[in-house]
Amino acid sequence: MASNDAGVPQKPKADFEARATVEMDVHLAKPDWSVPQKLALSARMLAVEGHGSGLAGQITARGDAPDTMWTARFGLGLDEIHASDFLLVDDDLNVLDGEGMANPSNRFHLWVYQARPDVQCIIHTHPPYVSALSMIGVPLIASHMDTAMFYDDCAWLAEWPGPPIGDEEGDLISTALGDKRSILLAHHGQLSAGTTVEEAAVLAFHFERAAKMQLDAMAAGEIKPLPPEAGRHAHDYRLKPAPLNATFHYYARQALRRDGADILK
Repeated sequence: MASNDAGVPQKPKADFEARATVEMDVHLAKPDWSVPQKLALSARMLAVEGHGSGLAGQITARGDAPDTMWTARFGLGLDEIHASDFLLVDDDLNVLDGEGMANPSNRFHLWVYQARPDVQCIIHTHPPYVSALSMIGVPLIASHMDTAMFYDDCAWLAEWPGPPIGDEEGDLISTALGDKRSILLAHHGQLSAGTTVEEAAVLAFHFERAAKMQLDAMAAGEIKPLPPEAGRHAHDYRLKPAPLNATFHYYARQALRRDGADILK
C-alpha cells in the first residue's frame, strides 16, 4: 500500500473503483423495460435536449431476428414518440410488425448493423451545437471528464454525401465510423452506436453537451488535451454499464415525470 508525503497509507484507486462497481450492480435499479419502451424513452429525453429537428434523425435497435431492426414510424417528432410507434422492419425497410412506414433515411443504419455485430442501437440526430460544430470542419474534442466517453472513440466524416437515403451513404458512413462508438458527420449531425439502447442514448445525449462545451471553450481560448492515460481511464469509467445505465434511468425518470407513463404504451 502506497503512502503520501505525510506517511498516510493510500489504497490504489482501482480498489475503490472495483468496490463501487460491485455495489452499483447490487443497489442500482434495473427497470424491466422492453426495447421499444427504451427507444421511446430515449426519444423523449433527447427531445428535451434539443435533438429534435422536425422529422430529421432516427432511433433504431437491432431486432431479435437476423437482418431486422426496430424504428419509429415515419412522420413523428422525437417529442411525441410512444413505444407502440416502433415498427419492426427487414433489411429493405419492409414493415414486419406494426403499422406505418419507416423513415427512408434509416437505410444507412442497416449498413452499420451489418458492419458492426456489436452494435445493438443507433441514434442519429441534428441538435444545434453538434450541427454548428459539423459546419466548421472541426472534429469533436474530448477534453473534459464529462465528455471523456468520447476520448479516442469519436470518428469524423469530413465529406457530406447529401441526404442519407441510399446505399452509397450507408457504405460511406459505416466505413467512416469504423470501430468507434460515435461519429460527427460534416454538415449533418451526430451518430451514436451502442452495445445497448442505454449506451447509445447516453452517448447521443452527451454528444450535444460535448459539442456545446467545445464551442464555448474554442471561443474562450485554446483547448488543452487530456493526458492520454487519464483520458483512456476516464473513457472506460464513464462507459461502465452500471453507472451508465443509472444515468439513462435518471433521464428516463425525468421523461416519465414530464410526459407521463403513456410513453411506455
